[in-house]
Amino acid sequence: MKFIQLIVLSLLLSTSGAHAMVFKIATLAPDGSDWMVRMKKGAEEISQRTNNRVSFKFYPGGVMGDDKAVLRKIKIGQLHGAAIPSGSLAPYYLDSQVYSLPLRFKSFEEIDYVRANMDQTLIDGFEKGGFTILGLSEGGLAYTMSKSPVATVADLQKLKVWVPDSDAMGISAMNTYGIDPIPLGIGDVLMGLQTGLINTIASSPIAAIALQWHNQVDYLTDIPLLYVYAVFALSNKSFNKLSQPDQKIVKEVMNNTFRGIDQQNRKDNVAAYAALQQRGIKRVTPDPQHLNEWQEKAEQSVQKMIDNQIISQPILEQLNHLLTGYRQQSQP
Repeated sequence: MKFIQLIVLSLLLSTSGAHAMVFKIATLAPDGSDWMVRMKKGAEEISQRTNNRVSFKFYPGGVMGDDKAVLRKIKIGQLHGAAIPSGSLAPYYLDSQVYSLPLRFKSFEEIDYVRANMDQTLIDGFEKGGFTILGLSEGGLAYTMSKSPVATVADLQKLKVWVPDSDAMGISAMNTYGIDPIPLGIGDVLMGLQTGLINTIASSPIAAIALQWHNQVDYLTDIPLLYVYAVFALSNKSFNKLSQPDQKIVKEVMNNTFRGIDQQNRKDNVAAYAALQQRGIKRVTPDPQHLNEWQEKAEQSVQKMIDNQIISQPILEQLNHLLTGYRQQSQP
């Protein structure tokens, strides 16, 4: 009888903790934010449905360092993944930045159509680059925000413009506009604005408010400069340690979680855009002639990115095909 009890006990241990996987996840999202609340809730559901074989430990608020530090820690196994801006993973999958090409989208409806037909292409690309994507989340349309009004390309050329460090696409785009940008980590932007190191940023409304950048700018140029999104990424090496049934549960729960985050971020960005104006930030609307110049420079910058292999021709053609098709069917 004791022998049988030992066998039963060993079986119980093997399925409820002895081989448990605890994923260590870094994120810039502050503790208590909607992102963290939703991710923790999703993690709790995963733990319940896997009988604690799979759990998550989150490191919010950037405590694990900037994106480069986080990726180094993932590489050596100190972390297993991150909720991170998609551009941070560009070294592993260059075409991840296709949504962030300058002046590509004119409306949220276009974005929704493209993403419904293209998100899976990006997910597959990330996987080839070494990361399993558990969710994509809209960061929003980013606008130029500055301490002095920017209506023309010439106006922008006079300013000190920030780009995220190691952002080859952003640097290339700014160079095409005749600007030598100042690269900084996200955590250094506020100090850069306060000290005058930079005086112009590109940001979604919700990020500008959440990171307190809006207190350091006075104008918003009403051109949707680019679209930003984030991903919840686990290293393939870590994710593949799970059994197939547990992988299915993790993907199902976190995909549902991030659909909710995606929808909420859309609402929050719309509200944040209005809030910026209520807080005294003035909207600058370029006239049609100058808007054409913005667009022409954007097209030149995209071609330069293709030539320099910052992004591939096939992914650009896929995006353009979807946009053209949507715009044709949307015409009255």
